[in-house]
Amino acid sequence: MRAGLWCLSQPYSAVIWGRNLAYDRNWKKAGKTTVPVVSVGNLTAGGTGKTPAVAMLARWFRDRNIRVGILSRGFGAGIDGRNDEAKELEVLLPDVPHLQKPDRLASAQIATEELGMQMLLLDDGFQHRKIHRDLEIVLLDAREPFGFGYLLPRGLLREPLRSLRRADIVMATRADQVEPQKLAEIRTRVQRYNPKAAWLESEHKPVRLRNSNGETRDINWLCGKNVLGTCGLGNPQGFMQTLRTCGANVVGSTTFPDHHNYSAQDIQLLGKQASECEVKCDAILCTGKDLAKIDSIRIGQHELWSLDVELKIRTGTAILEEYLERIVASVPMDEAEHDQESGNSE
Repeated sequence: MRAGLWCLSQPYSAVIWGRNLAYDRNWKKAGKTTVPVVSVGNLTAGGTGKTPAVAMLARWFRDRNIRVGILSRGFGAGIDGRNDEAKELEVLLPDVPHLQKPDRLASAQIATEELGMQMLLLDDGFQHRKIHRDLEIVLLDAREPFGFGYLLPRGLLREPLRSLRRADIVMATRADQVEPQKLAEIRTRVQRYNPKAAWLESEHKPVRLRNSNGETRDINWLCGKNVLGTCGLGNPQGFMQTLRTCGANVVGSTTFPDHHNYSAQDIQLLGKQASECEVKCDAILCTGKDLAKIDSIRIGQHELWSLDVELKIRTGTAILEEYLERIVASVPMDEAEHDQESGNSE
Protein backbone atom coordinates (compact mmCIF):
# COMPACT_ATOMS: atom_id res chain seq x y z
CA MET A 1 0.00 0.00 0.00
CA ARG A 2 2.83 2.40 0.88
CA ALA A 3 4.50 1.64 -2.45
CA GLY A 4 1.26 2.33 -4.29
CA LEU A 5 0.76 5.64 -2.50
CA TRP A 6 4.35 6.61 -3.28
CA CYS A 7 3.70 5.97 -6.98
CA LEU A 8 0.60 8.14 -6.81
CA SER A 9 2.66 10.92 -5.23
CA GLN A 10 5.04 11.14 -8.20
CA PRO A 11 2.70 13.00 -10.61
CA TYR A 12 1.86 15.40 -7.77
CA SER A 13 5.59 15.85 -7.11
CA ALA A 14 6.22 16.62 -10.79
CA VAL A 15 3.49 19.27 -10.87
CA ILE A 16 4.79 20.94 -7.68
CA TRP A 17 8.38 20.83 -8.94
CA GLY A 18 7.44 22.37 -12.29
CA ARG A 19 5.32 25.13 -10.75
CA ASN A 20 7.98 26.11 -8.20
CA LEU A 21 10.70 26.05 -10.85
CA ALA A 22 8.67 28.42 -13.01
CA TYR A 23 8.35 30.94 -10.18
CA ASP A 24 11.92 30.47 -8.94
CA ARG A 25 13.30 31.14 -12.44
CA ASN A 26 10.89 34.06 -12.99
CA TRP A 27 9.23 32.30 -15.93
CA LYS A 28 6.08 33.05 -14.00
CA LYS A 29 5.87 36.26 -12.04
CA ALA A 30 3.88 36.88 -8.88
CA GLY A 31 1.48 39.80 -9.11
CA LYS A 32 2.22 42.73 -6.83
CA THR A 33 -0.21 44.76 -4.77
CA THR A 34 -0.02 48.40 -3.72
CA VAL A 35 0.19 47.44 -0.03
CA PRO A 36 2.38 45.03 1.98
CA VAL A 37 1.34 41.36 2.09
CA VAL A 38 2.13 38.93 4.91
CA SER A 39 1.63 35.25 4.10
CA VAL A 40 0.83 32.59 6.71
CA GLY A 41 1.04 29.03 5.45
CA ASN A 42 2.26 25.54 6.13
CA LEU A 43 4.23 22.74 4.56
CA THR A 44 1.88 19.87 5.38
CA ALA A 45 -1.79 19.02 4.98
CA GLY A 46 -3.79 19.22 8.18
CA GLY A 47 -4.17 21.74 10.94
CA THR A 48 -1.01 23.56 12.02
CA GLY A 49 -2.77 26.55 13.60
CA LYS A 50 -3.05 28.98 10.69
CA THR A 51 -6.34 30.50 11.85
CA PRO A 52 -5.08 31.39 15.37
CA ALA A 53 -1.87 32.73 13.81
CA VAL A 54 -3.77 34.92 11.35
CA ALA A 55 -6.01 36.17 14.16
CA MET A 56 -2.98 37.03 16.30
CA LEU A 57 -1.30 38.95 13.48
CA ALA A 58 -4.49 40.79 12.55
CA ARG A 59 -4.92 41.94 16.16
CA TRP A 60 -1.29 43.07 16.28
CA PHE A 61 -1.75 45.31 13.23
CA ARG A 62 -5.17 46.58 14.35
CA ASP A 63 -3.67 47.55 17.71
CA ARG A 64 -1.39 49.84 15.71
CA ASN A 65 -4.31 51.33 13.78
CA ILE A 66 -3.37 49.58 10.55
CA ARG A 67 -6.36 48.68 8.36
CA VAL A 68 -5.72 45.02 7.65
CA GLY A 69 -7.70 42.61 5.48
CA ILE A 70 -7.52 38.82 5.22
CA LEU A 71 -7.42 36.98 1.90
CA SER A 72 -8.13 33.25 1.63
CA ARG A 73 -9.18 30.76 -1.01
CA GLY A 74 -12.44 29.85 0.74
CA PHE A 75 -12.07 26.07 0.55
CA GLY A 76 -15.21 24.29 1.79
CA ALA A 77 -17.40 27.39 1.61
CA GLY A 78 -21.13 26.93 2.17
CA ILE A 79 -24.02 28.29 0.15
CA ASP A 80 -23.45 31.71 1.72
CA GLY A 81 -19.98 31.83 0.17
CA ARG A 82 -18.13 31.60 3.51
CA ASN A 83 -16.35 28.65 5.05
CA ASP A 84 -15.89 27.79 8.72
CA GLU A 85 -12.66 29.79 9.04
CA ALA A 86 -14.33 32.93 7.71
CA LYS A 87 -17.23 32.57 10.15
CA GLU A 88 -14.89 32.02 13.09
CA LEU A 89 -12.67 34.98 12.17
CA GLU A 90 -15.76 37.14 11.77
CA VAL A 91 -16.59 36.48 15.42
CA LEU A 92 -13.00 36.94 16.62
CA LEU A 93 -12.21 39.96 14.40
CA PRO A 94 -15.44 41.80 13.57
CA ASP A 95 -13.55 44.87 12.31
CA VAL A 96 -11.27 42.95 9.91
CA PRO A 97 -12.64 42.23 6.39
CA HIS A 98 -12.16 38.68 5.14
CA LEU A 99 -12.31 38.14 1.37
CA GLN A 100 -12.59 34.57 0.11
CA LYS A 101 -11.88 33.87 -3.54
CA PRO A 102 -9.54 31.49 -5.44
CA ASP A 103 -8.10 34.48 -7.33
CA ARG A 104 -6.52 36.23 -4.37
CA LEU A 105 -4.89 38.86 -6.57
CA ALA A 106 -8.39 39.99 -7.55
CA SER A 107 -9.38 39.94 -3.87
CA ALA A 108 -6.35 42.08 -3.06
CA GLN A 109 -7.47 44.66 -5.62
CA ILE A 110 -10.93 44.81 -4.04
CA ALA A 111 -9.45 45.05 -0.54
CA THR A 112 -7.15 47.94 -1.43
CA GLU A 113 -9.16 49.91 -3.98
CA GLU A 114 -12.69 49.48 -2.61
CA LEU A 115 -12.16 48.80 1.10
CA GLY A 116 -9.09 50.95 1.65
CA MET A 117 -6.97 48.29 3.34
CA GLN A 118 -3.39 49.30 4.18
CA MET A 119 -1.96 45.78 4.40
CA LEU A 120 -3.10 42.24 3.70
CA LEU A 121 -2.80 38.87 5.42
CA LEU A 122 -2.66 35.91 3.05
CA ASP A 123 -4.22 32.94 4.85
CA ASP A 124 -2.80 29.56 3.73
CA GLY A 125 -0.57 31.39 1.30
CA PHE A 126 2.64 29.35 1.12
CA GLN A 127 1.54 27.35 -1.93
CA HIS A 128 -0.27 30.32 -3.50
CA ARG A 129 2.59 31.91 -5.38
CA LYS A 130 0.53 34.03 -7.76
CA ILE A 131 0.67 36.99 -5.38
CA HIS A 132 3.86 38.65 -4.16
CA ARG A 133 4.38 38.71 -0.39
CA ASP A 134 6.65 40.89 1.72
CA LEU A 135 6.88 38.43 4.61
CA GLU A 136 6.59 34.63 4.41
CA ILE A 137 5.67 32.82 7.64
CA VAL A 138 5.58 29.01 7.59
CA LEU A 139 4.01 27.01 10.42
CA LEU A 140 5.14 23.51 11.40
CA ASP A 141 3.17 21.40 13.87
CA ALA A 142 5.88 20.36 16.32
CA ARG A 143 4.25 16.95 16.85
CA GLU A 144 4.64 15.94 13.17
CA PRO A 145 6.42 18.81 11.41
CA PHE A 146 7.57 17.09 8.24
CA GLY A 147 4.54 15.10 7.14
CA PHE A 148 6.17 11.68 7.64
CA GLY A 149 8.80 12.66 5.06
CA TYR A 150 6.71 12.11 1.93
CA LEU A 151 4.54 14.15 -0.40
CA LEU A 152 0.79 13.59 -0.65
CA PRO A 153 -0.72 11.02 -0.71
CA ARG A 154 2.17 8.87 0.58
CA GLY A 155 2.76 11.39 3.38
CA LEU A 156 1.34 14.76 4.38
CA LEU A 157 3.80 17.09 2.66
CA ARG A 158 2.25 19.60 0.28
CA GLU A 159 5.73 20.56 -0.94
CA PRO A 160 9.25 19.14 -0.55
CA LEU A 161 11.21 20.24 2.51
CA ARG A 162 13.56 22.27 0.32
CA SER A 163 10.67 24.70 -0.19
CA LEU A 164 11.45 26.00 3.29
CA ARG A 165 14.12 28.08 1.56
CA ARG A 166 11.38 30.57 0.68
CA ALA A 167 10.42 31.20 4.33
CA ASP A 168 11.42 34.32 6.24
CA ILE A 169 10.06 32.92 9.52
CA VAL A 170 9.48 29.29 10.52
CA MET A 171 7.24 28.82 13.53
CA ALA A 172 6.87 25.54 15.44
CA THR A 173 3.28 25.45 16.71
CA ARG A 174 2.09 23.37 19.69
CA ALA A 175 5.68 23.51 20.92
CA ASP A 176 4.45 22.91 24.46
CA GLN A 177 3.29 19.39 23.50
CA VAL A 178 6.75 17.99 22.65
CA GLU A 179 10.05 17.60 24.47
CA PRO A 180 12.73 20.33 24.14
CA GLN A 181 15.04 17.83 22.48
CA LYS A 182 12.55 17.24 19.67
CA LEU A 183 12.17 20.98 19.15
CA ALA A 184 15.93 21.29 18.85
CA GLU A 185 15.96 18.49 16.28
CA ILE A 186 13.21 20.18 14.25
CA ARG A 187 15.08 23.47 14.29
CA THR A 188 18.32 21.80 13.20
CA ARG A 189 16.57 20.15 10.27
CA VAL A 190 14.89 23.40 9.22
CA GLN A 191 18.24 25.18 9.28
CA ARG A 192 19.70 22.64 6.86
CA TYR A 193 17.31 23.99 4.24
CA ASN A 194 17.16 27.61 5.36
CA PRO A 195 19.80 28.78 7.84
CA LYS A 196 18.66 32.41 7.49
CA ALA A 197 15.03 31.89 8.51
CA ALA A 198 14.00 33.24 11.91
CA TRP A 199 12.90 30.53 14.34
CA LEU A 200 9.82 30.91 16.54
CA GLU A 201 8.01 28.58 18.92
CA SER A 202 4.37 28.96 19.90
CA GLU A 203 1.56 27.21 21.74
CA HIS A 204 -2.21 27.12 21.44
CA LYS A 205 -3.48 28.69 24.65
CA PRO A 206 -7.12 27.94 25.61
CA VAL A 207 -8.70 31.23 26.63
CA ARG A 208 -12.46 30.69 27.05
CA LEU A 209 -15.52 28.61 26.35
CA ARG A 210 -18.09 30.20 24.03
CA ASN A 211 -21.53 29.24 22.75
CA SER A 212 -23.36 30.31 19.62
CA ASN A 213 -25.16 33.09 21.53
CA GLY A 214 -21.81 34.69 22.29
CA GLU A 215 -21.95 33.77 25.99
CA THR A 216 -18.64 32.74 27.55
CA ARG A 217 -17.41 30.63 30.42
CA ASP A 218 -14.11 30.57 32.24
CA ILE A 219 -11.80 27.85 31.00
CA ASN A 220 -11.54 26.45 34.53
CA TRP A 221 -15.13 25.22 34.24
CA LEU A 222 -13.79 22.28 32.23
CA CYS A 223 -11.73 20.91 35.12
CA GLY A 224 -13.19 17.54 36.13
CA LYS A 225 -16.10 17.73 33.66
CA ASN A 226 -17.07 14.75 31.50
CA VAL A 227 -17.22 15.93 27.89
CA LEU A 228 -17.74 14.57 24.41
CA GLY A 229 -15.23 16.13 22.02
CA THR A 230 -16.05 16.66 18.36
CA CYS A 231 -14.24 18.48 15.57
CA GLY A 232 -13.78 18.66 11.84
CA LEU A 233 -10.05 19.34 11.61
CA GLY A 234 -7.08 18.09 9.69
CA ASN A 235 -5.44 17.23 13.01
CA PRO A 236 -8.16 16.26 15.54
CA GLN A 237 -5.75 14.70 18.05
CA GLY A 238 -4.42 18.13 18.98
CA PHE A 239 -7.91 19.35 19.93
CA MET A 240 -8.63 16.31 22.09
CA GLN A 241 -5.26 16.69 23.81
CA THR A 242 -5.99 20.35 24.51
CA LEU A 243 -9.28 19.39 26.19
CA ARG A 244 -7.39 17.00 28.45
CA THR A 245 -4.76 19.58 29.35
CA CYS A 246 -7.64 21.83 30.49
CA GLY A 247 -8.60 19.14 32.99
CA ALA A 248 -11.58 17.73 31.08
CA ASN A 249 -12.38 14.03 31.15
CA VAL A 250 -12.94 13.18 27.47
CA VAL A 251 -15.49 10.36 27.75
CA GLY A 252 -16.05 10.18 24.00
CA SER A 253 -14.86 11.70 20.75
CA THR A 254 -16.21 12.00 17.25
CA THR A 255 -14.13 13.41 14.42
CA PHE A 256 -15.04 14.51 10.92
CA PRO A 257 -12.96 15.50 7.86
CA ASP A 258 -11.43 18.98 7.71
CA HIS A 259 -13.96 21.73 6.84
CA HIS A 260 -16.83 19.28 7.40
CA ASN A 261 -20.35 20.60 6.84
CA TYR A 262 -22.53 19.18 9.61
CA SER A 263 -25.76 17.52 8.48
CA ALA A 264 -28.87 16.85 10.55
CA GLN A 265 -27.75 13.23 10.77
CA ASP A 266 -24.38 14.30 12.16
CA ILE A 267 -26.09 16.38 14.85
CA GLN A 268 -28.36 13.48 15.78
CA LEU A 269 -25.34 11.17 15.99
CA LEU A 270 -23.53 13.53 18.35
CA GLY A 271 -26.59 13.80 20.59
CA LYS A 272 -26.97 10.03 20.67
CA GLN A 273 -23.31 9.46 21.48
CA ALA A 274 -23.39 12.03 24.30
CA SER A 275 -26.45 10.31 25.79
CA GLU A 276 -24.86 6.86 25.56
CA CYS A 277 -21.56 7.68 27.29
CA GLU A 278 -20.71 5.33 30.12
CA VAL A 279 -20.77 8.26 32.55
CA LYS A 280 -23.00 11.30 32.45
CA CYS A 281 -21.78 13.76 29.81
CA ASP A 282 -21.74 17.34 31.10
CA ALA A 283 -21.30 19.04 27.72
CA ILE A 284 -20.24 18.65 24.10
CA LEU A 285 -17.05 20.54 23.20
CA CYS A 286 -16.02 21.57 19.70
CA THR A 287 -13.76 24.10 17.99
CA GLY A 288 -14.74 27.61 16.98
CA LYS A 289 -14.92 26.48 13.35
CA ASP A 290 -17.33 23.68 14.22
CA LEU A 291 -19.51 25.97 16.34
CA ALA A 292 -19.82 28.39 13.43
CA LYS A 293 -21.32 25.58 11.33
CA ILE A 294 -23.47 23.85 13.94
CA ASP A 295 -24.78 27.21 15.23
CA SER A 296 -26.71 25.92 18.23
CA ILE A 297 -26.37 26.22 22.00
CA ARG A 298 -27.46 22.61 22.58
CA ILE A 299 -27.35 19.22 20.93
CA GLY A 300 -30.17 17.17 22.37
CA GLN A 301 -30.03 17.54 26.13
CA HIS A 302 -26.39 18.61 26.18
CA GLU A 303 -24.89 22.08 26.09
CA LEU A 304 -22.57 22.82 23.17
CA TRP A 305 -19.49 24.98 23.76
CA SER A 306 -16.49 25.82 21.64
CA LEU A 307 -13.02 25.89 23.14
CA ASP A 308 -11.49 29.13 21.92
CA VAL A 309 -7.71 29.13 21.63
CA GLU A 310 -5.22 31.86 20.86
CA LEU A 311 -1.71 31.48 19.55
CA LYS A 312 0.92 32.60 22.07
CA ILE A 313 4.59 33.04 21.15
CA ARG A 314 6.90 31.18 23.53
CA THR A 315 10.22 31.92 21.84
CA GLY A 316 11.09 34.69 19.40
CA THR A 317 8.60 37.45 20.23
CA ALA A 318 11.16 40.21 19.71
CA ILE A 319 12.23 38.74 16.37
CA LEU A 320 8.63 38.55 15.14
CA GLU A 321 7.90 42.12 16.16
CA GLU A 322 11.04 43.31 14.40
CA TYR A 323 9.77 41.80 11.14
CA LEU A 324 6.26 43.17 11.69
CA GLU A 325 7.55 46.67 12.44
CA ARG A 326 9.26 46.63 9.05
CA ILE A 327 5.88 45.89 7.48
CA VAL A 328 4.32 48.78 9.41
CA ALA A 329 7.08 51.09 8.16
CA SER A 330 6.21 50.19 4.56
CA VAL A 331 2.45 50.69 4.93
CA PRO A 332 1.25 53.49 2.63
CA MET A 333 -0.31 56.39 4.53
CA ASP A 334 -3.45 58.22 3.53
CA GLU A 335 -3.07 61.86 2.59
CA ALA A 336 -4.65 62.94 5.88
CA GLU A 337 -2.30 60.70 7.83
CA HIS A 338 0.64 62.03 5.84
CA ASP A 339 -0.36 65.64 6.57
CA GLN A 340 -0.73 64.81 10.27
CA GLU A 341 2.67 63.11 10.29
CA SER A 342 4.22 66.14 8.60
CA GLY A 343 2.58 68.44 11.13
CA ASN A 344 3.94 66.39 14.01
CA SER A 345 7.42 66.57 12.50
CA GLU A 346 7.24 70.33 12.27
